[in-house]
Amino acid sequence: MNLNLTSTITTDRYPLRRDIVNLCQAAGKPLLKLSTRDYAEHGMMHWVEKFGSAALVNIEVFNELQHTITGWPGGKPNADDTTRPERAFPFPKRVIVFSPHPDDDVISMGGTIRRLIQQENEVHVAYETSGDIAVDNEEVRRYLHFVKGFQNLFDGADQTIVDCCQKVLAELRERNDNEAESAQVLAVKSLIRQGEARLACAYNGIPGSHIHFLELPFYESGKIEKLPMTERDVEPIRRLLADIKPHQVYVAADLADPHGTHRKCTDAVLAAVDEEKKAGAAWVADCRIWMYRGAWAEWDVADIEMCVPMSPEELREKRNAILKHQSQMESAPFLGNDERLFWQRAEDRNRETAQAYDRLGLACYEAMEAFVEYRF
Repeated sequence: MNLNLTSTITTDRYPLRRDIVNLCQAAGKPLLKLSTRDYAEHGMMHWVEKFGSAALVNIEVFNELQHTITGWPGGKPNADDTTRPERAFPFPKRVIVFSPHPDDDVISMGGTIRRLIQQENEVHVAYETSGDIAVDNEEVRRYLHFVKGFQNLFDGADQTIVDCCQKVLAELRERNDNEAESAQVLAVKSLIRQGEARLACAYNGIPGSHIHFLELPFYESGKIEKLPMTERDVEPIRRLLADIKPHQVYVAADLADPHGTHRKCTDAVLAAVDEEKKAGAAWVADCRIWMYRGAWAEWDVADIEMCVPMSPEELREKRNAILKHQSQMESAPFLGNDERLFWQRAEDRNRETAQAYDRLGLACYEAMEAFVEYRF
């Protein structure tokens, strides 16, 4: 089993597109205003010679990029899909969004998730890790004090629950920073993140039966440094894929994630798909895998194969879903060198993608979420 498939991901599929996008940036012009002189001054006359004129090169790249934009990420039924990034049928589609942590789904593709659901696709979200170590101790104290207070509201409070709260609170007071957190503390932190994920899913209209907490074993070291990924991480993903038989799978390709969790999670998904393919599972032939980014980086315009636009209202709805993950706001310990909160990063990157399309002379939207297809 190949457990390092992300190393095989290549995105430089469009040399013409990349060259002309770079030329637009160098010349400070939108696509359809590039002249023969611009091509000559920047050493790109070979493209003009190949197509016959600068105008024909411009139109070719303009059309390529225009066809990446879609308001129907699950495919539009009863429509010509010749130039659309997703096929029209089957419709509606069964979709699995794999989220490395319990907030990457809404951070990276929250607008697309809402669009898929509004267009009546069957959307499942699979949270691959618990994300427990990213919960600050203050959050644990806040929840435990609430539980104790809730118990005290009623006569005959369950003393076992009160005692458990006291035990965990005592550990938080007495544990020094060099000691590993107990299984009890990590379990509470995991519950906090699960609750936040359920709230965000409910806000987006995803039913509880379509929420899957996989808690992959590689993550559960209790430390920043994770365990090696093994077949034990792949198997629960493979079972979920075999059960749902998706037409679309979304995976994280934010390989700039400083702790490597995204890479391992994506490797596990791709390995599971590979195993299903080798086993002859029929669903694989009718499935497309889309890779998203957003928390740590964004796709270059030249690489994008599907771009889902958002209005100002839709961007605000995406923010509202991200804000359901309260433990990951100001108190989140792993924001990295980027001082912006995750909702701010997401909005800035989505707006920057829309602005990049606008500068090239394409439609001007408030924000856009971008995807690249993984060929397997």
